Amino acid sequence: MNRETTNRIRFVIEDVLPPILRDSAMFRGLAKLVWGEHIVHLAKFRERAPLLTPEEYETLYRHHPRVHAGTDNSDACIHRIVGAIEGESVCDVGCGTGALLTHIRAGNPGLKRLTGVDFVVEDAAQLDGIDYVAARIEDLPFADGEFDTVVCTHVIEHVLDYRQAIAELRRIARRRLIIVVPREREYRYSFNPHFNFFPYTHSFLRAMHPLPADYVCVDIGRDIFYSEVRGEQAKVAA
Repeated sequence: MNRETTNRIRFVIEDVLPPILRDSAMFRGLAKLVWGEHIVHLAKFRERAPLLTPEEYETLYRHHPRVHAGTDNSDACIHRIVGAIEGESVCDVGCGTGALLTHIRAGNPGLKRLTGVDFVVEDAAQLDGIDYVAARIEDLPFADGEFDTVVCTHVIEHVLDYRQAIAELRRIARRRLIIVVPREREYRYSFNPHFNFFPYTHSFLRAMHPLPADYVCVDIGRDIFYSEVRGEQAKVAA
């Protein structure tokens, strides 16, 4: 299933169904027909978020079914990301299978260094010219400004301490930081292990405070695309 299809499904279950039904036992029962008991595990996972051990967190993600083939990004988001790359080095934090890095490399043939980071990298395609590093987004093993462009898609919504994660992304980005998150509302029962929800672009801008003077934040088909300029030319917005 591609991102465009799941976004159409999300429109119905997030925006059309009223909350009284969306949080109901009836919805849970219908969701279990599709997702099984995993839908209940996800609800308990979010309820226990502040108490989770690293082992519980990793176990759930290892067993969470992949919905999208290759990448969680839509074609429109991939096009926007590829066109926003700056410099000669790129780090994709939360790279998953590495599919997005292959798109970035194809659209930017002058790149000299591509690095993918995830806390589990066994599923990443081992392709020539792409290095993979196992690490958590809250504590990245890179120097300040080590990469010209840092990309992080469909990760911030999963991270309990998302402000620390954003600080780390900004720290290692020399020229450009690109983040994509789903534009979605929180309900008790959902199909993803998300902790953070951003129903509007301005909801996500609050998470990115303080904002630089040069940034872009737009809705692309139910996903929020955010890009900011880093380095000496970046100034905090008044």
